[in-house]
Amino acid sequence: MDAAVDDDATLMLAYARGELAAFDTLYARHRGALYRFLLRAARDPQLAEELFQDTWSRVIASRTRYAPQAKFTTWLLQIAHNLLIDHYRRKRPVATGEEAERVFEQAAAQEHEQPEHVLSEFERRRRLQVAIEQLPDEQRTAVLLRLENDLSVEEIAEVTGVGRETAKSRLRYAMNRLREQLAE
Repeated sequence: MDAAVDDDATLMLAYARGELAAFDTLYARHRGALYRFLLRAARDPQLAEELFQDTWSRVIASRTRYAPQAKFTTWLLQIAHNLLIDHYRRKRPVATGEEAERVFEQAAAQEHEQPEHVLSEFERRRRLQVAIEQLPDEQRTAVLLRLENDLSVEEIAEVTGVGRETAKSRLRYAMNRLREQLAE
């Protein structure tokens, strides 16, 4: 574990002993990355906010059981990911297959209608964001964990609860899809 990870684990253990300032430090350090992950993964600000609060509630509730077996960030993101998966399992899809196809066709048509020109940095980032949003849930989660949180394949596997090869495969397919979409 590197110094930042040791520091996070130390802070969490201090919080478990009742040092409230330790939690404040952890919260300040990780709230931005956690919220960005949830917002981009859920694609719904209200749901992201709800999951954000639930994640921190789980951290608080499990403080006495915390054991630093992985990086604190990995543990935190795993809680958030599991809450997101639980939400999707409870919720049934509302759009039919035909409706979804129609929306994707319209989005693709609009992108091809744009004039060819050199894209500004903002436009490139926006295209990347749109491309990421169109990835299947598992691939989008893997990419966000890699790009936004700089997690390794092993850490992505741990957060998402899948094997290393599955996480590696999801990341590879996602990156290939992104390259294809951004090359168009």
